[in-house]
Amino acid sequence: MQGLKRILTAFTLAVCLSSPGKAQQQCTNGFDLDRASGQCLDIDECRTIPEACRGDMVCVNQNGGYLCVPRTNPVYRSPYLNPYSNIYPPPPAPGPVPNYPTVTRPLICRFGYQLDENNQCADVDECASDSHQCNPTQICINTEGGYTCSCTEGYWLLEGQCLDIDECRYGYCQQLCANVPGSYSCTCNPGFTLNEDGRSCQDVNECTSENPCTQTCVNTYGSFLCRCEPGYELEADGVNCSDMDECSFSEFLCQHECVNGPGSYYCICPSGYNLLDDSRSCQDINECEIRNFTCTPQQTCFNIPGEYKCLDPVRCEEPYIQINENRCMCPAENAGCRDQPFTILYRVMDMVSGRSVPSDIFQMQATTRYPGAYYIFQIKSGNEGREFYMRQTGPISATLVMTRPVKGPRTIQLDLEMITVNTVINFRGSSVIRLRIYVSQYSF
Repeated sequence: MQGLKRILTAFTLAVCLSSPGKAQQQCTNGFDLDRASGQCLDIDECRTIPEACRGDMVCVNQNGGYLCVPRTNPVYRSPYLNPYSNIYPPPPAPGPVPNYPTVTRPLICRFGYQLDENNQCADVDECASDSHQCNPTQICINTEGGYTCSCTEGYWLLEGQCLDIDECRYGYCQQLCANVPGSYSCTCNPGFTLNEDGRSCQDVNECTSENPCTQTCVNTYGSFLCRCEPGYELEADGVNCSDMDECSFSEFLCQHECVNGPGSYYCICPSGYNLLDDSRSCQDINECEIRNFTCTPQQTCFNIPGEYKCLDPVRCEEPYIQINENRCMCPAENAGCRDQPFTILYRVMDMVSGRSVPSDIFQMQATTRYPGAYYIFQIKSGNEGREFYMRQTGPISATLVMTRPVKGPRTIQLDLEMITVNTVINFRGSSVIRLRIYVSQYSF
């Protein structure tokens, strides 16, 4: 060896390298990362590298590297040099030790950390110190030794930009969806309410919550229906019920009179009638039969539909004489009877108003038939309105026919004449039935 020859094989200060995003952090050559403390510690190459120095050179470890120096250099003492080696002579006698400066190893923190007041490596909050590189549409999230750039909820990262997610496209809402920046809003159709999950809708039972109907409410999916009780009809608004006037629908609901009431109707009958069990038909009360009349003992009670009449006894007028209670006869020997009917028979009948026509209402016939005689039947009087006519139904009989409807109350008296003609004995005579017809006020 010639002179003191100092060869610097490696001396490098430890600096930290970082890659974009700080996903990986490492130490420079000569240092190793202590994961427990996050510090870069010096590597003792003199221990880890076999024969780091060769020949007459001694390895001296340095911070971040090592030196190879001559063995005879008194400044550097290798801790690995055996002072009692037979290869080298013993060291000279001790003399004054020179005062050389001590080499110390500075503490270096890896990227993303810095020394705190306790001389420890602490994480740097890049987000709080605004030393991050996230763009304005992103948010900074601090991590151990670094940070990440992300998007808020409702956005997604696309080519470095945070774009709004249209949640409505993905059916987040059960019914109605409105997209807003970074979020969305669900609403429901009328008749539904939004559940606590903010997405699904539940039917509103309007019948229990508010009951908008005046009578019966029927809940349906998303709505409701109003129904009315029998006798009522739903109005155009679909909510209110109004009374149904059943009496206006038909004139045949009641035989006499229909009375409309709230939600229903009822039938009434006129005086002199009872309402039957069918609640619509009227039946005449026979006052004569139940003796509910005011006739005198001399009078006869005659029932007609709805009322009664008190008939006076038959009184025959001159020149007629009374044969029995309803027949009068004009004696042939009486000169005043020459042009009068031989007998007058009094009959009474009743008839309802508006009876259908034509209708046979009374029959008349001869009680005795003589040889060579024939009979003519006719209406002698009382048919001024031409509502009746006589139809001969046989040689000795005829029928009274009503040809026009007769409205009551009314009393009609007809003289029905039967003329007897006998050409053999040259005889012509007549008999009369004086028929009194009481037409009631009603058609039942």
